[in-house]
Amino acid sequence: MATKRRPQARRRKQPRRASTRAKSRVVQPRTVASFVALSVKDQDFWRDVGHVVTDVRAGASLRQASAKYRRDPRKVREAAPSVFRKLKNGRYAAKTWDSLLRVLIIPTRKGLVEIGFTDSRQATILGEYWNAVERYRDTGDASALREFRRKYIVDASGKRHRLLTDLRVLNRLGSAGVFSFESLYAKAA
Repeated sequence: MATKRRPQARRRKQPRRASTRAKSRVVQPRTVASFVALSVKDQDFWRDVGHVVTDVRAGASLRQASAKYRRDPRKVREAAPSVFRKLKNGRYAAKTWDSLLRVLIIPTRKGLVEIGFTDSRQATILGEYWNAVERYRDTGDASALREFRRKYIVDASGKRHRLLTDLRVLNRLGSAGVFSFESLYAKAA
């Protein structure tokens, strides 16, 4: 006598379990001290993220700008998600300003000082100032520096720093070899 087979109940798919490996979350440095505490590799990464954002803002695609600095565009977006917005055509564009930390160099009466900026607009002003200083150093034309008289920039902690426009002090710093325009970005390590 043949026995009847019972129909087997369908197995329900088990929900996927979260991976046991925790995803590492990228934490942006917010102060100069936290930036300096990073490894040299991480400092280079965050410096490159700032460069990529600047290039995208200037008109390059995220892929082009990331390739220029040999960075993965996904890692750049992951590191700075609030900086990028996705356009209707699927491309990414940088917002008009951002709050990424940039550690830059500013001249003072005593020499060059590293200062952290969390506002890209302040970093832009400092970049324009450095262009004016370089123009004065190369040609002696101080007209571009006049625009920065009695102007301040605000660092990440909210402290105001007056931009140095005294030609005698700039000449003294230049004669001492303080101005080398290899990079506006600090070499914090």
